[in-house]
Amino acid sequence: MTTSQIASPEAELNTPDNRSALDRLSISLHWIVGWTIIGLLEMGIYMEENSAYHLYDLHKSIGALIFIAVVIRAWRRLRQGWPEPVSDYTRVEQLLSKITHYVLLIGSVLIPLSGLVMSIAGGHGLGILGLELIGENIDPANPDKTLPLIAPLAGIAHQMHGMVSNLVIAALVLHIIGALKHHVIDKDNTLKRMLGR
Repeated sequence: MTTSQIASPEAELNTPDNRSALDRLSISLHWIVGWTIIGLLEMGIYMEENSAYHLYDLHKSIGALIFIAVVIRAWRRLRQGWPEPVSDYTRVEQLLSKITHYVLLIGSVLIPLSGLVMSIAGGHGLGILGLELIGENIDPANPDKTLPLIAPLAGIAHQMHGMVSNLVIAALVLHIIGALKHHVIDKDNTLKRMLGR
């Protein structure tokens, strides 16, 4: 057997199928982060519309936990770059895809981060599933109230939390429409790839 007949691992990885392939960790992080962010957005809307204060601790706990996965996912994506498209698309589609993916990636970092900053700077502390990591800043004159640690920062984080959440909801709608278009109209392997097939 000649050396030209022996395929190197690098050559194997650079075949068209493998260049667009995703590893299991990327796929797992995509779905874990995606579904959790969607759930937190739904919970946040419900809490706001119904003044469901009893859900805030759960909302913050899940947000703090998913933040770890979000940072790992964002770091890996920026380090590895974006996977290659499975087919040729128009410039408009490519631009929309790139903008949507960046909004989702950056938004998935900013939503939980701004939520944590809002809670801590607002004096509400940080607990994860009942385990207190940072205590509340209780008002000595009224033990039923908390005092902000840094009120302006809490206010900025609160505004960012709401604005970025709305932006991510719009990007999620575009992302889902795009995935369905690839699968139903284009009949390509974009969605199958993300399902690990």
